Amino acid sequence: MRKPLGVLAAVAGLAACAPANGGEQAGQAAGAAAEVTAPAATPSAEPTPKPTPESDDCRVKVTRPDIAALRIQSAAVRRGCVHPALLRIRVKRAVPGDDPVIKSGATRKGRIALKVPCKPGTYYATATDYRGRTVKSKAVRLTCVTPTPTPTLIPSQAAPRQPEQAARPGRKAPASSVGSALENEVVRLTNVEREQGGCGPLKHDARLREAAYGHSADMAENDYFEHDSQDGRDMVDRIRATGFGGSAWAENIAMGQPTAAAVVKAWMNSDGHRQNIMNCTYTHIGVGAAKDGQGQIYWTQDFAAD
Repeated sequence: MRKPLGVLAAVAGLAACAPANGGEQAGQAAGAAAEVTAPAATPSAEPTPKPTPESDDCRVKVTRPDIAALRIQSAAVRRGCVHPALLRIRVKRAVPGDDPVIKSGATRKGRIALKVPCKPGTYYATATDYRGRTVKSKAVRLTCVTPTPTPTLIPSQAAPRQPEQAARPGRKAPASSVGSALENEVVRLTNVEREQGGCGPLKHDARLREAAYGHSADMAENDYFEHDSQDGRDMVDRIRATGFGGSAWAENIAMGQPTAAAVVKAWMNSDGHRQNIMNCTYTHIGVGAAKDGQGQIYWTQDFAAD
């Protein structure tokens, strides 16, 4: 299968080992009596009951991998089955050659779910119940775009939308010499979307751009994809470190989109990202785009209100 856009990094792989069954011990116990006086047992005349056949309704199902809360998740289940059996699920990533198992798990309880950190790629899941039933889900390409769960605001209550922020016909975003041409194209496309939704244009601020680029570069260099930096800082910590004040903040991040148009489209197709972009409270933006060693782009948008 073709390798999808996105580089897999630091994916946890788990191998489950089933305990080996011990053999029965043989031989007589020391000091056993040599003389037996009890009569031999009479064989039972009742027939040995036959095992209950497996129901024709016994089914094994596995869900297609999906993204929830920054994790790739899939589940497998046995339904309508008479006899218990070990049910194993494997999440695999489609690559040229042999597809690696990203994570696997097993249970005898009839249902199991797996979650793994989200990295861009094409994934599918298989399930086997070790009674001859194996199923495979459809493959799905996952981009792992994720917004801040809730835009961070100071004070804690979200600031109300301000009528004066509404865009007037023909109003253009202020010219900016901040950032690269690629980053400024993200700003331009973001303001196009805001104008269509009735919000004023965002100004590309050098301090917000510093915070955004620093986070993108850190993710690219250290091979992770999270809103929180590996040193424990969140987006507000990073923004405040640049000297920017403000009263409300939000952040979008993405990974693997090759162009400004592609990443803005991905954000606009996600409810959480779209809410950040279309929040008329925000007046300033910083965009950072940084490449990793394979040329994959990590994107960050930081929003702020005066």
